[in-house]
Amino acid sequence: MMIHRLSVFFAIALAIVPALSQSPAMAQSPVRLSHAELRELALAHSEDLLKSSNDSLGAALDRKTARASYLPSIDGAGIGAYVTPDMDMMGMTMQAKGLYLAGITAVQPLFAGGKIVAGNHLARIGEEVAREKRRATRAEVLSAADNAYWSLLSVRRKVDMLEAYSTQMDSLLSQVEVSVSADMATKGDLLRVRSKRSEIQYNLQKARNGEDLCRMVLCNAAGLPLETPVELIDTAIVVTAPGDLSSSLDTRPEYIMLQKGVEAGEEQVRMERGNMLPTVGLMGGYTYFGGAKMKGYSQDPSSGQYVPFTNEMKQGMFSAMVSVKVPIFHWGSERRKVQKAQLDLENARLDLQKNSRLMSIELSQAERNVSDGFNLVETAELGAEEAEENLRIMKERYGADMATLSDLLDAQSQWQSARSNLIEAQTQYLLARTAWLKASGRLD
Repeated sequence: MMIHRLSVFFAIALAIVPALSQSPAMAQSPVRLSHAELRELALAHSEDLLKSSNDSLGAALDRKTARASYLPSIDGAGIGAYVTPDMDMMGMTMQAKGLYLAGITAVQPLFAGGKIVAGNHLARIGEEVAREKRRATRAEVLSAADNAYWSLLSVRRKVDMLEAYSTQMDSLLSQVEVSVSADMATKGDLLRVRSKRSEIQYNLQKARNGEDLCRMVLCNAAGLPLETPVELIDTAIVVTAPGDLSSSLDTRPEYIMLQKGVEAGEEQVRMERGNMLPTVGLMGGYTYFGGAKMKGYSQDPSSGQYVPFTNEMKQGMFSAMVSVKVPIFHWGSERRKVQKAQLDLENARLDLQKNSRLMSIELSQAERNVSDGFNLVETAELGAEEAEENLRIMKERYGADMATLSDLLDAQSQWQSARSNLIEAQTQYLLARTAWLKASGRLD
């Protein structure tokens, strides 16, 4: 699993190389980074984390919107009209050249079949899911930052080791060349040393290329230009016993999101059932209208003559009513919506059941990787100490003509292999511990 992760890691690095090749490397002072500082930069520059933060804010707004469904809604409306020609009404003329009407209404839902309650529960669940999604994204960013830091440190330690190995071989090559000149060694011995030296140079060049790729991946995670030189501060790897690794999925964000998916499915079923129940609402309002004039003639009681008159119509009125809506027959569409919501709920439960098993397996494997990784570090440390001592002895024996060139070359090769195994074991342990923290929901 760890080898696969490193393969993916280098594949990502290779994808970044073209961007760097477009511009020449610029001489600049290296950026000094500790492990903690890289994490902070990665969190600050992660687009995915910024998007998840926006999603959390959006979910909080949705919940506030859902809460407003409990409160009355208030609306205002106004109408203006110009009507021509005047209208003749029973001997009188009505003018509406400045007719206006304005009103305000308030609607208070009293019962909506449980849809308002279910909608608020869904909004709350959505807010909780957004929060857990942000935690999961944060864990992904931290995991990538850890992989970038420790992978670069690992490759640089291998470069240092190969450079030391190359120095040893250069020294040995000089000794053998002198021995050949003095007829104390054969040209075959010289060719063997040169061949080994070429092999070391080849591996050293590969390691340096890998170092540059890892540096670019780290710069990408930190939001730095890809050509930025980086100096790592935390170069001493101290491996301690892992301690108690017992953990559960209860705090893992992905597991919590699956549980919330089931809760959301239950609320959606209640929402669809609410469409089959009556809805009751209370509405009140005030309306005022004016601008209409009535013109005509009326008889004066005292003189008996007809005189013209004009009467402008202005009036305001209050209203209140209760509305009840009862669904009667919709060709079974509402019932089918309930059945569909129940199927979605069952799928959410199956997803929880399936992925819970998979995450439990992943967590168990992560725990085992940490334990095994610590044991491998101890074994590699012992092997490195033995190889170091064996090389020292072989150097002394070769100098005293008590060991052959083959013995010395074998001792050097064993030293290189042991040092490489130790670097790999220490790095894999750090990566395994990060993976365990992520699998148990503790990577913060």
